[in-house]
Amino acid sequence: MNYCNIKYCDIANGTGVRTVLFVSGCTHHCKGCFQPDTWDFDYGEEFTDEVADKIVESLAPEYIEGLTLLGGEPMEEVNQAGLLPLLKKVRDRYGDTKNIWCYTGYTFEDDLLDPKGKAHFDTTDGILSIIDILVDGEFHLEEKDITLRFRGSKNQRIIDVKESLKTGETVRSAAENR
Repeated sequence: MNYCNIKYCDIANGTGVRTVLFVSGCTHHCKGCFQPDTWDFDYGEEFTDEVADKIVESLAPEYIEGLTLLGGEPMEEVNQAGLLPLLKKVRDRYGDTKNIWCYTGYTFEDDLLDPKGKAHFDTTDGILSIIDILVDGEFHLEEKDITLRFRGSKNQRIIDVKESLKTGETVRSAAENR
C-alpha cells in the first residue's frame, strides 16, 4: 500500500483535531474529485511499519480526537490489507478513547457489508468492526454542496458503524447534522 499524505493536525475530516492518512489508489474516478493524483496505486510513498508507528504515536496527545482514513480509496482491497494492522495498533494502544473515521466511495450495505459486495474482502469485516464512522458514497459533482460538513455531495452519508453493526440497520451519525 502507498500513501500520499499525512496531516497531523487536521480539523476538516471528522470531528475535533485529527491525524489524517491519505492512501493512494482509487478505482472510482469521480468527476470533480479533489485529489485525482491519488487514483494511482503507485502514487506517493510506501506505507511502512515505521509510518504506522508514527501515526499511532501522533494520536497520543489528549487534544487529538482520532484518526481519519481517506484517499484515494481506503476500502480498495490492497488498502484494506495495509490499513487493518494500523487500525488494530490504534485500538490496542488507545481502546475506544480515539475515534476512527473512514471515507469511502463504496456504499456501506451493498459494497462493504454484503459478502458479495464489490469491496467486501477477507479484511472488510475486521475493518468495519474497528472504525466508528464511515462516510460512504461516491462524490457526485452534480450534488456538490459546500454547506455540508464532513462530506462533499448530498448523496454521501455519515454512518455510525458500531451502532449499525449492533442493530443490523444503517444508523446515521449525529455528526451528519452538525
